[in-house]
Amino acid sequence: MLQVQNITFSYDKNKVIKNIDFSVSKGQNIAIIGESGCGKSTLLKLIYGLYDLDEGQIFWNNNEVLGPKFHLVPGMPFMKYLAQDFDLMPFITVSENVGKYLSNIYPQKKQSRINELLEIVEMTEYSNVKAKFLSGGQQQRVALAKVLALEPEVLLLDEPFSQIDNFRKNSLRRKLFSYLKSNGITCFVATHDSSDSLSFADETIVLNNGKIVVKEKSINLYNQPTNKYVASLFGDVNEIKLSQLIEMEGPEETLLLYPHQLKIVEYGKLKVKIQKSYFKGSHHLIQAEANETSIFFEHNCELKINSEVFLSQIK
Repeated sequence: MLQVQNITFSYDKNKVIKNIDFSVSKGQNIAIIGESGCGKSTLLKLIYGLYDLDEGQIFWNNNEVLGPKFHLVPGMPFMKYLAQDFDLMPFITVSENVGKYLSNIYPQKKQSRINELLEIVEMTEYSNVKAKFLSGGQQQRVALAKVLALEPEVLLLDEPFSQIDNFRKNSLRRKLFSYLKSNGITCFVATHDSSDSLSFADETIVLNNGKIVVKEKSINLYNQPTNKYVASLFGDVNEIKLSQLIEMEGPEETLLLYPHQLKIVEYGKLKVKIQKSYFKGSHHLIQAEANETSIFFEHNCELKINSEVFLSQIK
C-alpha cells in the first residue's frame, strides 16, 4: 500500500503541494487530473523521491520514501518514473535502450524480456533502429518499455501518451494497463486525457491549486461530479438552473449536465439560439446560446445558425 500522509512541498517559498493525504492499494491504477499547473507532475516526483518534503511522509508498504537529502541518487529502487523528456540514449538502438538496466548474465532471457516489452508498446519492427531516428511518439513508446523492464512495484507516468497518434494510443493503453493489472503493478498516471481516467483508472484524484479536490472511483466522479471544475475535466459541461428546465418551488438547484444529457424537444422552458455545429462523427456537438450563456448539446445532424430550439434534460 502507498500512503501519502499530509505532505506539503514548496518551490522556493511558493507552496505547490498543500496538505495532500491519501492511500492506494497494491495493483491499483490511479489517474491524477487537473488543469495545467495544479501540481500533477510535482506530486509524481514527490512520490518517487525526487524532492524533499516540507512536511509529511510517504510510505510504500513499510518503506519510507525519502528525497535527495537521504539518497545519493534520488528516486526509490522499487519505483520507476517516466518524465515527459523520455530519458533515452539517442545513439544506441531501441533494444539497447529498453534493455539498458537488464542483466547480461543470461543474454537469451534478456532478449526475450526486451521482445516482450517491445510487443506491448508495438515497437518490435524498430528494435534495431537508433533512438535518434525515431519520432516523438515512437520515443515515448520506447521510454514506456524501458521503465517496465525491471518490473517496478510502483510506476509513475507523466503524460505517457501525449505524443502518440490517436489511432495507436487506444491499442497501446489497452495493452499497457492490462499488463500492469496482470502483474499487480501500482500505477499513477498524470494526464490531461479523460480516457486515461474513465477507461483505465480504478480511481481518479482531482487536483486544483496543489490540493486534492476529490479522490473517487472514476465512474462515480464522472456521473456525479462535485463541482463544475471536476466535470469540465471530462469535457464540455453545462451549468443550468433546474428552474430553466421545469416549473419548481422551493430552493433553487443547479445542475451540471454534459452535452449528451440534453435533447431537443417540441416545447420546453429552455429556449436556445444555435451558434455553431461541430461534426463529431457519430453526432454533431451543437453550441447554442441562452441569456448570453453558451449551452452545448448533442444532435444527430447539423442545425441552422440562428435558429431556435427548446431543450430538455434526458432522464
